[in-house]
Amino acid sequence: MSSEFIPWAFLDDYRGKDFKGQWPTLPEMYRITVSRFGERPCFTVYEPDRISLSYNESLKLIEAAARWLHARGIRRGDKVAVTGKNSPEWAVAYLGVLFAGATVVPVNYQIKNDESDLLITTSGAKILFVDEEKYEHYESLGLPGTLVSLKKGIGTYVYDLDGPAAEIEKAREEDLAAILFTSGTMGSPKGVMLTHQNLVSDCYLAQGVPFPVFPTDVFYALLPLHHAYTMLAVFIETISTGAEVVFGKKMVTPVILKELKMGKITMLLGVPMLFNKLLAGILRGIRAKGPLVYGAICALMGLSGFVKKVFKVNPGKKIFGAVLEQASLSTLRICICGGGPLAPSVFRKYNQLGIDFVQGYGLTETSPIINLNPITHYKETSVGKVVPQADMKILNPDERGIGEVIVKGPMVMKGYYEMPEETAAVFTPDGYLKTGDLGYLDEENYLYLTGRAKNLIVTEGGKNVYPEEIENEFQLFDEIDQILIRPFTRDKKLKIEGIEALVYPNADAFKDPAPADKDAIKARIEKIVAEVNQRLLSYQKIERVVILDEAMEMTTTKKIKRDTV
Repeated sequence: MSSEFIPWAFLDDYRGKDFKGQWPTLPEMYRITVSRFGERPCFTVYEPDRISLSYNESLKLIEAAARWLHARGIRRGDKVAVTGKNSPEWAVAYLGVLFAGATVVPVNYQIKNDESDLLITTSGAKILFVDEEKYEHYESLGLPGTLVSLKKGIGTYVYDLDGPAAEIEKAREEDLAAILFTSGTMGSPKGVMLTHQNLVSDCYLAQGVPFPVFPTDVFYALLPLHHAYTMLAVFIETISTGAEVVFGKKMVTPVILKELKMGKITMLLGVPMLFNKLLAGILRGIRAKGPLVYGAICALMGLSGFVKKVFKVNPGKKIFGAVLEQASLSTLRICICGGGPLAPSVFRKYNQLGIDFVQGYGLTETSPIINLNPITHYKETSVGKVVPQADMKILNPDERGIGEVIVKGPMVMKGYYEMPEETAAVFTPDGYLKTGDLGYLDEENYLYLTGRAKNLIVTEGGKNVYPEEIENEFQLFDEIDQILIRPFTRDKKLKIEGIEALVYPNADAFKDPAPADKDAIKARIEKIVAEVNQRLLSYQKIERVVILDEAMEMTTTKKIKRDTV
């Protein structure tokens, strides 16, 4: 990789003076960014008017919070929990903990109180930063020792914190920066231990795909910040480059579109559900113009995509400028989809419209990014190229080259918090992390995922069926809100399994011109399944359809919790 494509090369100017070792810690990285871009906007929110902190202003608040923590006995390696909605206050608390030399424990604000109680207790957090809505719950619980409200109204406001000047022992590169609890934590919470090296290295290495990020970029933090995807790919990427982050409040389309426009967002990171809904809205608007206009625009999109893919020129921004402006997407430079598989057709349509749209892949255990599509050489059916310094292999590949994806590199976690047996179980004898995902690599080191190892369906004829591959075929059907593919027992005596689809319909799609009855909805869903079946291989075909009355439970990254269905 030549020097012009090494986004972290500038760190050499600061090594030995501002930090020692290979990578700076997160506080060291933040101070370096402040020295380069101190006057630029850093943390922004619309409540409803724009409130923004510059890098200089943020640093003063962060250092004050660190002094306050130190004055209350927090020392290097201690645990401090943070739980709350996305906000500049959350960011100040998070970084304040790290500046105090401690380890931050970000907790999902959306889970039930008894679940978050368990996570906080398990982590051994000595102090808890929490939004005011849950302040009284933790005050009555007496957990943990000191409680701080992130917002004004109840208790102490995080911006008001300060303490006397002190010699704070700084965290080191190999120290634990964060403990992130993975979803489904009610029985035995599994805390992923990520070091400063894990997070900082992944932040810069992801940019080396190459994937350009500029100080003028504006990121949109819409998904919960406690999740590794948003924490690294939005929050930490932002503060590594001097860019601005706008904190989104609600996963509600009108609010999202308003904030995209007001914030002049250039970098939108989301999950398949978000991008499917935005695209469905765009296509609905185009269809409303009539079949002739719709046909003409689709033809232009095809031509635009061809030119972009073959000649590396992006005509779509100009051709579809009015369409993107109406959809509040005109300022977007790049969209990144992660947190789950995306249909290649969705990927393709965004690129046809002139938006540089790519997929990425990773796990909480890998900080999380280990694959990312270069915007100049993307592959629509791949989750991306292996990032620099990550060593990825396929374990026990079958005749198609498909096997379990394993990886080693500076972004791979230290282990699970106080769970040595579980930690040992996810590593191979030679130190590779077993991801639990199935896939294959091509000759250019791009990864193609086929599904989760534990979700694999083996047919009567011994064929492997990957549910996620089939589910992807339904992403552009507006009538389907959720779909889950799973096996069912077709013959108990012979233990023969078939394939069924659980479908939760999108009620809004059946309201025009009048609400449809259950029979009409079922008939339309079955027609869609029949259409998809024609594209599937014989052993992949869906044999049974179950229409659900209630939505299936989802994770914070909008993936269906298969084990609860």
